[in-house]
Amino acid sequence: MMVKIISLFLIGMVVLAMFGRLRLPRIGRRDGSGGLPKPRLCPECGRYNLKGGPCRRCSEEQD
Repeated sequence: MMVKIISLFLIGMVVLAMFGRLRLPRIGRRDGSGGLPKPRLCPECGRYNLKGGPCRRCSEEQD
């Protein structure tokens, strides 16, 4: 009985993996470019600016 449950579980996992392989390459490719958008950089110092808006480091140096 236990072997039957384990084998059904493994077969189910294989089926899920096959469906995941079919869908995975299409994720994130709505406009055809694929992948994530490029991160925003501060035009003055070149540091990453995750929140957008003014750069925190550049605004501290100006004060």
